[in-house]
Amino acid sequence: MATRITKPAPMHFKTVIHAEIPQGRKGKHKEIVTIVLRDLDLLKEGAALKVPLAELPDTKENVRSALNRATRKGGRKVSTAIDGDFLYIWNVTD
Repeated sequence: MATRITKPAPMHFKTVIHAEIPQGRKGKHKEIVTIVLRDLDLLKEGAALKVPLAELPDTKENVRSALNRATRKGGRKVSTAIDGDFLYIWNVTD
């Protein structure tokens, strides 16, 4: 009896070489988080950043979450507070 040779099903997605894939996460909050972290490095003890909520690229909750992930990854301790118009961010000293 003759054997049938079947073609594999075609791929649904395009392929790329792994070396061409960008490494690292550059989500939509990267720019604001980078700016905040840079400003926190320059912040004097006892002071806080006052970021207008209207200037955030996303909801205050999402930006706070992104900032929290970045500070934990970097081993930093910061604290935040929010009122009706501003997000306050400061370095926590032990």
